[in-house]
Amino acid sequence: MLGPSRRGYSISRRTAQHSELTMLAALLPSTVYSNEVFDGGCDEAELFPAEAALVEAASQQRRREFTGARACARLALARAGFAPAPIMPGPSGEPQWPAGAVGSITHCAGYRAAAVALTGNFAAIGIDAEPHAALPGGVLRMVASESEREMLAGLSARVPGVCWDKILFSAKESVFKAWFPMTGRWLGFADAEIEIDPSGTFAARLLVPGPVIGGRQISTYGGFWSVDRAIAVTAVSVPATD
Repeated sequence: MLGPSRRGYSISRRTAQHSELTMLAALLPSTVYSNEVFDGGCDEAELFPAEAALVEAASQQRRREFTGARACARLALARAGFAPAPIMPGPSGEPQWPAGAVGSITHCAGYRAAAVALTGNFAAIGIDAEPHAALPGGVLRMVASESEREMLAGLSARVPGVCWDKILFSAKESVFKAWFPMTGRWLGFADAEIEIDPSGTFAARLLVPGPVIGGRQISTYGGFWSVDRAIAVTAVSVPATD
């Protein structure tokens, strides 16, 4: 199974010796560069003209989310050694990273984040953040299989107080963000089966042919999850070599 080398920390497992790590950094290997902000930090940062044109007609909320996330991405890129530059969307809206970099951006109410790595170390990064609240009624059956719903029921009985359905949803979003840049193909909610461990990890088993890295086809993604300040965050990193 492919997955990060740094251990994740769940809502009940974050410890004092790891308090220097941000929530996102604790879910990623040390060779992945990340930046996160809470409560609208960086939302007033300056955009490049080409970026500003993309959200000129958007709502104020959309502009703030876009700006804060792009600011986080530039800080992460700077830590990886890249000069500031516009981060433009690709044909499907995915961020276009500079040559030599892979990465992922996420934002939700009260949170913005980005993670970047060098292509020599990682083939893909996927991160996602969601408000830590239950999915709206009827959504779970759209995104989770029967076996996944049974798993969530068991987790809720064992560890109440965690919105396990939202962790599942976020994990699938992170897997998709790590999948798409390598394949250019859509990955539906039913195309990956998620198994969540309450210690702060999850595994995604692909139910469709996966991307090929180093001559080997990937069939499983490994990831980590965490909850802090009412935000659920998941992260997947795919090494460039097995």
